[in-house]
Amino acid sequence: MTRIHPHPTRRAMLGGAALTALAATVGTGTASANSPTAQTGWPTEFPLPDGFLPEGIAIGSRPYAYLGSRANGAIHRTDLRTGEGRILSEGATGLVSVGLKLDHDGLLYVAGSTGAARVVDSGTGEVLTTYQLTPTTGHFINDVTLLGDRAWFTDSLDAVLYGVPRGRTGEVTALPLTGDWVQTPGVNNANGIVGTPDGHGLIVVSSTPGKLYHVSLRTGHATEIALSGAADVANGDGLFRIGRTLYVVQNRLNRISVFDLDAKVTTATLRRTIADARFDVPTTAARFGNRLYLVNARFTSPQTPDTTFNAVAVPI
Repeated sequence: MTRIHPHPTRRAMLGGAALTALAATVGTGTASANSPTAQTGWPTEFPLPDGFLPEGIAIGSRPYAYLGSRANGAIHRTDLRTGEGRILSEGATGLVSVGLKLDHDGLLYVAGSTGAARVVDSGTGEVLTTYQLTPTTGHFINDVTLLGDRAWFTDSLDAVLYGVPRGRTGEVTALPLTGDWVQTPGVNNANGIVGTPDGHGLIVVSSTPGKLYHVSLRTGHATEIALSGAADVANGDGLFRIGRTLYVVQNRLNRISVFDLDAKVTTATLRRTIADARFDVPTTAARFGNRLYLVNARFTSPQTPDTTFNAVAVPI
């Protein structure tokens, strides 16, 4: 039975030591999660159902991608070795699945847009728990990362991060963003999110006007990360990190900007950009082996039941 959890109070954060102990093993995009398997012959793009309206993608230690639908919240699973897939979790009217992350225990954490986060069994597709993080209007639960004993969700329309316990049940932590954080009304602010290399904080991209922030897990204080070699990260959407290399997907610009982070995550230096003729407003990225897989949301194309969608892979 699905448990519905009400809007959380703004509680104090969990102890930093407990978070650090778990952070090194999960949710950081390290090479141990996706060993660099030889992928010669694997498809570099694969189709999704017409009208699927994809936005999020998650990949774990096995060669399967999980993709979420903005149309009805369905989750599609694709075998990366063949490009063949199927609907794993059926959607329903009013449901949305945007950002996703897959935990080591097989649980999928899904950002539900209209104030909700869901925990889904990646084996059966069953929705195990639903957390109502915010009211259904005036908020946009957009993306998620796994760090310590929590899954951290962004709200693009409010300056608050939400920490959902990793597991089937538990209390939610709300972490207001302070410090350098600038909240602009009427546009998407906080979007992609990843943990810092040391596991003590979070990196959040604000899509408009295109800034990166280093957020303290203890206080919520956000420090703007100085960019070198780039004026901004406008249209910044999904984030992915490998060690001190940060990949920023800039959706409507059809590119990935690759930054080197300094040791204290105060500066991000642009190393290169990745562009591909197959990009059609890519939103989020996930890694397997020596590839990044991205979904094409096609925001600039008609969003109809007949619109075609796909995902593509690029080498890293």
